[in-house]
Amino acid sequence: MRPDKPNDLSKVLFLDIETVPQEYSWNKLNPSSAKLFSDKTRFEQERNEKTAEEIYSEKGGILAEFGKIICIGVGSVQKSESGYSLRVTSFQDDDEAVVLRKFVELLNKHYSADDHWLCGHNGKEFDFPYIARRCVVHRIQLPKLLDVAGRKPWELGLLDTMNLWSFGDRKAYTSLALLTHILGISTPKDDITGADVARVYYEEQGLERIAAYCKKDVVATAQVFLRLTGKEPIPEERITLV
Repeated sequence: MRPDKPNDLSKVLFLDIETVPQEYSWNKLNPSSAKLFSDKTRFEQERNEKTAEEIYSEKGGILAEFGKIICIGVGSVQKSESGYSLRVTSFQDDDEAVVLRKFVELLNKHYSADDHWLCGHNGKEFDFPYIARRCVVHRIQLPKLLDVAGRKPWELGLLDTMNLWSFGDRKAYTSLALLTHILGISTPKDDITGADVARVYYEEQGLERIAAYCKKDVVATAQVFLRLTGKEPIPEERITLV
């Protein structure tokens, strides 16, 4: 039986994903995809008085049906006599299937027991379902932690720092940057934001730059999780980015 919370931080894999639209510009979408996107976002167009093209430029990469994953950052915490340490790495590639297969291989090898967990910020609403949907698109078998169909909420090994912060209040999105700020967690300066990812990827071919940004978000997610579970953040000198 799955425990109701992690008893060992080394059993938790922290993650963050970076996504981009499958086509950078609206004009490059084939007619069928453009119509389907317009249909899917019709109510948003009416509510915000925007065109489908405007919405695509803002969130084409956020919708799993029209976006793709270019990077998955992952981090694991280990405890020794001198305290906790954090190791963070990433899988990035222009070929989404390569990224997904490497990530799934990691989960199947090292995070497949009932006491293993995934943790992301807004992971339950974004990262976890996005990864699962894109795996299905590429005919990649879902790893145990993401194969959630038919399972009860308490049977899932999915943790979400935004959900932890909500304390039952579901009215508002709270950004990772805001949480690190108010919780006094020091994080490395970013030279890009999430809004820059598509531009940096398509116009600058800056995949490695995006991967560096992604890994910083993994660090921030792990640190926020520690604070929200009554532990102190890990000192910078005990954090390794590889």
